[in-house]
Amino acid sequence: MSKTLLSLGHGYSARALARRLVPQGWRVIGTVRDAAQIPDVEAEGVRALQWPIDFEAALEGVSHVLTSIRPDAEGDPVLRAGRDALKRAAPGLTWVGYLSTTGVYGDMDGGWVDEDTPLHPGGRRGQMRVAAEAEWRDVPGLPLHVFRLAGIYGPGRGPFAKLRNGTARRIIKKNQVFSRAHVDDIAQVLDASMARPDPGRVYNVCDDTPAPPQDILAYAAGLLGMEPPPEVPFEAADMTPMARSFYSDSKRVRNDRIKHELGVVLKYPDYRTALKAMLDEEAQGG
Repeated sequence: MSKTLLSLGHGYSARALARRLVPQGWRVIGTVRDAAQIPDVEAEGVRALQWPIDFEAALEGVSHVLTSIRPDAEGDPVLRAGRDALKRAAPGLTWVGYLSTTGVYGDMDGGWVDEDTPLHPGGRRGQMRVAAEAEWRDVPGLPLHVFRLAGIYGPGRGPFAKLRNGTARRIIKKNQVFSRAHVDDIAQVLDASMARPDPGRVYNVCDDTPAPPQDILAYAAGLLGMEPPPEVPFEAADMTPMARSFYSDSKRVRNDRIKHELGVVLKYPDYRTALKAMLDEEAQGG
């Protein structure tokens, strides 16, 4: 089997996947917007291309495609630039992965969702994601897999820096819960799907432990031996519109499908395990 991945929008999650694939002998090509990123990406064994790209040339010899590029008001930027090239390449592709978000489900007032839950996003970003998922499904012949990611965290993306620099806030909103996904678990889910393609399938990617955001901060503060930041009522919190929008949805996300169909055993099934590991890695200079 040909093992060449074209990673469109080669960012945080995609780079974690590449770190799994390159040692397995995969050829990985990743696109970046900023030329300054190219040396770091290529140091990880990935051929870097600056976006925008020549899609016909980039897809030559490619067996797998992953897109992490978010939609905009006009739709999906990848399809806007490369729909025809992808249609022509489709017969030679084994797997296409689209990284979406659990924001497509909208607000469930803390209730549970799974992959069959109807999509009712309340905010504009969620609505654009639903539209983008549909755009990708409409490309004929693509072996498409959709991954709805919960809140992404991992090395460099956790609560420790904010706690240390004093910017962390425990914002309290009644019945507010989030699901999360550690970046290494996102990578292993994608790897497992690539090994077991099932075109048309949708997967929620998250850990086993939805929790209120203030609980994570309090636990992280305890690991650092710090007092947790004071509680701030949501209604009184000074937040950007973007930050406030994250609190508009409250839900718990089920992840049974990645376990039962892909055989995934989560490395970090809960935030406690993950935060301890992140702090240990930091202490070891990792």
